[in-house]
Amino acid sequence: MKSILQRLFIVSGILFSVSFSSLALGQDVTADLRDKLNASIVLASQNQLQISSIKATALPDIFEVELSTGEILYSHSSGDYLFAGDMYKTEVTGLVNLSSDTRQLRNLAKVQAVSEDEMIIFTPDEVKATITVFTDVDCTYCRALHGEIDDLMDLGIEVRYMAYPRGGMEAGSYDKMISVWCAEDRHKRLTQAKHGQNIPARECESPVLDHYELGNQLGISGTPALVFPDGRVIPGYVEAPRLAAMLGLN
Repeated sequence: MKSILQRLFIVSGILFSVSFSSLALGQDVTADLRDKLNASIVLASQNQLQISSIKATALPDIFEVELSTGEILYSHSSGDYLFAGDMYKTEVTGLVNLSSDTRQLRNLAKVQAVSEDEMIIFTPDEVKATITVFTDVDCTYCRALHGEIDDLMDLGIEVRYMAYPRGGMEAGSYDKMISVWCAEDRHKRLTQAKHGQNIPARECESPVLDHYELGNQLGISGTPALVFPDGRVIPGYVEAPRLAAMLGLN
């Protein structure tokens, strides 16, 4: 399946070149660049994409452009060229992926901005590490991960669940997720739903769709998706012992 970014370039009929007039001397580069790129990106994506942020990079005249989907592009200050891919810095010890570092910091900041009151948190007696899990109650591998919740607690791994009904409001699990997040005992209802049990239907102002949109911004497309303490996003089910090793708990 093509990403929104790939579809953007197909719809626009270009690969990396975006034609704009030169920036006027003395104007604020970032603000002017945003206006120029937004005009093309919004048009090419049929209003599906916008620019979330523009930041300077270590390279002169090259700016990092984050889209509303969470995808990252790079642009020349003139706005005449966009390119996709990771930026590396050469060191005597090897290559440093600057783009990966940026994504991790961005992911971490966005997840940390979510109130824990919106999450369903399983906390061990002694917390040694914390992961944030985007989950769907009908997902087979999400159920497998939750089936090891006692093992995760014994290992000292706190699990903070956020909702990610695959397909958003159109997902078959959407109403179930709403009922879970609106329940008085969300821990109990989440566990029951993951065991395939019917749970009482509930409605309220829930954060389910907000979580789903955040997941999309982090580049999540499937569940479970695990966000590590350093901002790395690990897709898929990871068995408890291996997860502990990845978190440095051995």
